[in-house]
Amino acid sequence: MNTRVVVTRSEASDGPLSSELRNLGLSVLLWPAVTVEMTETGPLEEALANINSFQWIVFASRHAVAAVTELMATPPAGVRIAAVGQATAQVLRQRGWPVDLLPTEANAAALVDAFATAASAATIAIQGARILFPASSRALPTIAAGLKQLGAEVIQVEAYRTESSGALDVENCRSWIARGSIGAVTFASPSAVDELEHALGKDDFDRLLSAAAAVAIGPTTARALAERGHTPAMAESATLQGLAHTTHRLLQTRQDLADGEL
Repeated sequence: MNTRVVVTRSEASDGPLSSELRNLGLSVLLWPAVTVEMTETGPLEEALANINSFQWIVFASRHAVAAVTELMATPPAGVRIAAVGQATAQVLRQRGWPVDLLPTEANAAALVDAFATAASAATIAIQGARILFPASSRALPTIAAGLKQLGAEVIQVEAYRTESSGALDVENCRSWIARGSIGAVTFASPSAVDELEHALGKDDFDRLLSAAAAVAIGPTTARALAERGHTPAMAESATLQGLAHTTHRLLQTRQDLADGEL
């Protein structure tokens, strides 16, 4: 089995995804395509200073949780919390924050649908509700636009920046691609898809994913790959653990099929 797996998220060699993959017996190549950086905290601090004017805070990533809880250690009384998926909810709970709304699927559209369903059931009031959305500098419009269509007032504040990583050794990446010895490439965000293609160039990006399996953490990331002509496997759950286990299972299945052809 070709056990080499590319990790495109920015993490150390003992990071959560890399460690999970190694525990499953896979070899890891760190190709950090994106990095998450702190942003000017003034706008977020201002929003949090007026937190009692909000009915909801919506978290779409663990990075947003980190940015908010760094400035506000305890959850604000009377403000309900929504999380886009189990991974984000887990980080909130680890920091002592409740999660009042969690969609069954971990994606932005599902979160908007969860608000709509709860509003229809009259378990929450969305019309006129003020919602704080601490977001990435590259946040897609799905959440803010969807909640506004439901009648909410959404205050979107940049909580962190997602940038191209300067740590990617492109020539080393191209050398691995030329050898054809990569089994899978993991993507934990659409930004990682964008930046890896930009760094490698379309030809090498396509060459990489024509030989190696692409594995996406969720539907938004999968869509970014599909738009480039590559059909990825989807993680069994939208968590780094789910991403690792799906990658391992996919490579094992490929090996079993190859052995059957001998």
